[in-house]
Amino acid sequence: MSTAHDFDFFHGEWDVLHRRLVDFLDADSGWEEFPATSRCWSLFDGAANIDELDVPVQGWKGLTLRLFDRESQQWSLNWSSSRSGRLFPPVVGRFVGTEGVFHGDDTHDGKDVRVRFVWSGISAGTARWEQAFSVDGEKMWVTNWVMEFTRAASETPSA
Repeated sequence: MSTAHDFDFFHGEWDVLHRRLVDFLDADSGWEEFPATSRCWSLFDGAANIDELDVPVQGWKGLTLRLFDRESQQWSLNWSSSRSGRLFPPVVGRFVGTEGVFHGDDTHDGKDVRVRFVWSGISAGTARWEQAFSVDGEKMWVTNWVMEFTRAASETPSA
């Protein structure tokens, strides 16, 4: 069962390695890699948090606002980027055990896409996030963005 403290592991500062497909819908388009940093802080006694991602090598920042709906016991993850300044449609889901899976609907390059975020590999010092798109009703998924988080050296890992 998901709780308002599922993302407590993410509070603090992280170093991030991004791997992203050049074309989000083409699994054969090749991957690009780039570093970033992330800082996350808690709101609403754990039932919300914000993280800011700084990607200086590409000249943009991003943020995610996560909100826990106590009635449905689900999280909504809401992303925005300094490149567009707009809030993307949320993905909604929950944690089961140590993995969080979240789904939503969006468009990419004029095509309707089903979006999936997966949080996994969570420990005091690491976490993994991946994004996948489906254009065929979830029959096939193209994983198009992976972020590997490592606790920043200046941070003391917490349980």
